[in-house]
Amino acid sequence: MCGIIGISGYKEAAPLILGGLKHLEYRGYDSAGIATISGGSIHRARAEGKLVNLEQQLQKAPLAGTIGIGHTRWATHGFPNETNAHPHSTDKVAVVHNGIIENFRQLREELTQKGYKFLSQTDTEVVPVLVTDYLKDGLSPQEAVAKALKKLHGAYALAFVFADYPQLLIAARQGPPLAVGYGKGENFLGSDAIALSNLTTQISYLEDGDWAELTPEQIIIHDETGIVVKRTVTQSGYNGASVGKGNYRHFMQKEIHEQPGVVAETIKMYCSPVDLTIPMADIPFDLKVVERIQLIACGTSYYAAQVAKYWLEGIARIPVDVDIASEYRYRNPILNSKSLTIVISQSGETADTLAVLRFTKNAAQGAHPVIAVVNVPESTIAREANAVLYTYAGPEIGVASTKAFTTQLATLACFTIALAEKRGAINVERRKSLLKQLLGAPLQMVEVLHLEERLQALAHNLFHARDMLYIGRGTSFAMAMEGALKMKEISYIHAEAYAAGELKHGPIALIDEQVPVIVLAPSDALFDKTTSNLQEAAARGGKIVLISDKQGIQQAGDTPTATVEMPACDPFISPLLYALPVQILAYHVAVLKGTDVDQPRNLAKSVTVE
Repeated sequence: MCGIIGISGYKEAAPLILGGLKHLEYRGYDSAGIATISGGSIHRARAEGKLVNLEQQLQKAPLAGTIGIGHTRWATHGFPNETNAHPHSTDKVAVVHNGIIENFRQLREELTQKGYKFLSQTDTEVVPVLVTDYLKDGLSPQEAVAKALKKLHGAYALAFVFADYPQLLIAARQGPPLAVGYGKGENFLGSDAIALSNLTTQISYLEDGDWAELTPEQIIIHDETGIVVKRTVTQSGYNGASVGKGNYRHFMQKEIHEQPGVVAETIKMYCSPVDLTIPMADIPFDLKVVERIQLIACGTSYYAAQVAKYWLEGIARIPVDVDIASEYRYRNPILNSKSLTIVISQSGETADTLAVLRFTKNAAQGAHPVIAVVNVPESTIAREANAVLYTYAGPEIGVASTKAFTTQLATLACFTIALAEKRGAINVERRKSLLKQLLGAPLQMVEVLHLEERLQALAHNLFHARDMLYIGRGTSFAMAMEGALKMKEISYIHAEAYAAGELKHGPIALIDEQVPVIVLAPSDALFDKTTSNLQEAAARGGKIVLISDKQGIQQAGDTPTATVEMPACDPFISPLLYALPVQILAYHVAVLKGTDVDQPRNLAKSVTVE
C-alpha cells in the first residue's frame, strides 16, 4: 500500500528520495511527501495527488539536507489531502508510516491531556508526538523510539528522522515489510526492494519486532528485545531497467505482453520438458497423506484459486475449499492435520493472507502445513510458509494484476499434475498429455496477443456502458469474475460476473439493450449449456460479446452482437488463454475513458493492512 524510502548519506537527499518514490508509484497512493534535516531543523514538502505535484513544489522550494524520509500515502485515517499527508512531524522528529496504529485514539487523548495539539486526522501523528514527549524527558532518539514502540498496538513500518541528529535515521517494523539497503558512505531504507532499485542492490529485510539505526557509515539492527542482530544481506534482482515501461504506453500493457514469456519461464521451473515430469522436490512433507486442500487468497489471486479448485478436484481428485482470506478466520474453521493450506499472494505481504498463514500453522485444533504461492522470494509469506511455490513473473508495476495472475495459474497447474500423480489419480500417459498442453500454452498465448487490434476496436463499442455482465461456466466462470474485476478496477465501469446457469435466477433482470454481456465460452463440454444462456440474454436485448474459438462461434450463429475468435485449446489450459482477452479489453476501455490505467483510484498494489 503506502510506500517508504529513507536515506542517510552525504549527498543531497531530496532528489534521491523523489526518485525512489517514483519507483513506488505502482503501489497506489493519493498523496506524497518528503522531510529532510538541515541546520538543526526539519524541512517538509507535501502534496495531495500524484508525485508530479510534489516534484513541482520541490522545484520551487528545494529541500536541503543529506538525510531524509519520503512517503506515498494510501489513505486509511483521514481524507487524502496535504494536511493528512506524510511525513508528520513536531519540531523534534518527523515520521512516515505504513500500516495502522489501532490504539491511536487512546494515545491521542493521553497526549492531548499533556498539552500537545494535533493537526491531522491520521493515526500516524501520535507517533512523532509520543516520541517527542520522550525526547523532552531526556531520552536519546534510540531510547525514545524503543519506548514508543512498546506503546503502539497494530501494524506498522516506521521511519524517523530527528532535528538534532542530522545523520541518524531509525526504522521499525511490525507487520508491513521494510528493507534496509547498504551503500558506500550512504545507507537506505525502503518499503520494498523496488523502492531501492535505483540506489542499491544489497538489502536486508527487517523481521517483525526489529528496529534499525541508519547512519551514512553503518546499519545496526536490533530485535524486539533490543539485542543487536544480523539479518541476511541479499542481492536484489531489481534495477531501474527492470521496472521501466519500455516502448509501451502503460505498465499494464507491457505486462500483458510479457505473459507468454513469464508463463513459459514459470512452467520451465517446475516441469522437465525432456521426460515430461514435475519433480516438486522442494515440498518438505508427504503430499500423499493430504486428504483435503484449502486455497486462501484475496482479489485476483482468489480467482486463481477458483480455477485451481476445478483442476485439483477434477484431475487430482481431492476435495478443495476456497476462501477469501479476510473472511476465513472469522468463521471458526475446522482444521485437521491431514489438510493442506495453500495461500496465494502476488506480493507475499497481503495482510489478510498472512494472518491466515499464521492462524493455520499455529491453530491449536489441528495445525497443518502451509504452501505459499508468491512472486516475491524475500516476502514475509514466503519466509513463514512451510514450502513455497514461486511464480516467476518478475516485478509487476500495474496495480491491476496481469502476469502475476497467469503465472499463479501456471504454478497451480503444475502443482495439480504433480499432486495427481502422487495420489495415483492419473497415469503416465495422462500426465504427459497434460504437460504437453501446458508447455504449449505460451505459444497459444502469443496468438491471443495478436487479437489486440480486434479487442481495441471492440472497446470503442463498450466504453460508454455504465454496467456490464460477464458470464461463464466451469473455469470460465472464474475467468468471468477476473474479467469483471479488471473492468471495474481500471475503467470504473460497474461490472459483475455470474455463473452462466445462475443468470435466470435473478441477474437476467438487469439485462437490457444498454448492458453488454461478455460471454466466455470455449467449445468444451459445457459450451452447449452456455450458449443457451447466451440466447436467454440476447432475447432480453442484451449486447452479446462472445469470446470463443472458431467452432464455438460457428455454433452460436448470429446470436452474438460481436465475437472474438480465440485459438482452439485443451480445456485444461483455457484459463491461461482466456485471461488475456479480458485483460486487453479492460485495458483499452480504460484508455478510451481516460482513467489512470496503472494507478487506478483508491487501489493499492500491496495491501498490507486488514
